[in-house]
Amino acid sequence: MKNPKLANRYAQALFDFSNESGKVEDVYQDICYLQKVYLENYELKIVIESPVISQDKKNNTFRELFENRISEITFGFLRLIILKRREPQLQLIFHQFIQIYYRFNNIKEAFITSATKLSEHTFCDIKDFLESQSRATFIIHQKVDPQIIGGIIIKIDDFIFDTSILTKINKLKFEFSQNTYKTAF
Repeated sequence: MKNPKLANRYAQALFDFSNESGKVEDVYQDICYLQKVYLENYELKIVIESPVISQDKKNNTFRELFENRISEITFGFLRLIILKRREPQLQLIFHQFIQIYYRFNNIKEAFITSATKLSEHTFCDIKDFLESQSRATFIIHQKVDPQIIGGIIIKIDDFIFDTSILTKINKLKFEFSQNTYKTAF
């Protein structure tokens, strides 16, 4: 069972320890690498999260895969996760650590949806505008969805800026379905 509070505590502890050690950037790079490997290798995820496989086999698996590729802090953290039997939380811990890192460095994520791929010039203009308005650095994830017909949807945290043609059509449909005019005949 996934437990966001538990994952957040472990991620915060890893962040605090790496910050005190002056290795935040190294650990952040390690976590990004581990998250990518974990998401791309379903078999690894099954092995690590399996309650049937022993801790020794999981430790050996991590040692063979990651010992010389990640920092000592991150590797020790992975061993701690196995020792405490928190392996099912690993993916969530990675995500929480990255979110903590983003908050610490004033980095925000923007999710942009458009009907066609944005040109490099338009993409840079949007990024520059967002950074100038919020005084934060942005990591932008672009998605192409032809169903929105045209326009753009930008989602940042809980804020959504939607100028898509599909949304405008749906608003018009709703307004026309609400017959506010009474005939006076």
